[in-house]
Amino acid sequence: QVQLVESGGGLVQAGGSLRLSCAASGRTFSSYEMGWFRQAPGKEREFVAGIRRSSINTFYADSVKGRFTISRDYAKNTVYLQMDSVKPEDTAVYYCAARATLASQYGSWGQGTQVTVSS
Repeated sequence: QVQLVESGGGLVQAGGSLRLSCAASGRTFSSYEMGWFRQAPGKEREFVAGIRRSSINTFYADSVKGRFTISRDYAKNTVYLQMDSVKPEDTAVYYCAARATLASQYGSWGQGTQVTVSS
């Protein structure tokens, strides 16, 4: 469907900021709902943030609400996750995902990018 490539992960101090990017290609970017998920070692993958085809509609997990911001740039076919006031518990592999208009689940996934928050 759509190919996704994440970037921007790395090591960051607690309380600091980081911005993840997800470049999309293969299909019309604007026709997909985009989302960010994360998975820590030994834990299940969890939803972090999502953005509808209309960038006005965004939604977040309670654990990151107020600290993270998801956005998309239609001209660049890219979705971002701005991470502010990061905490050690934010440490995980972050994945970008896309859901087609008629799909019930996110069907396209990136390879993931590691985010490590040190205290």
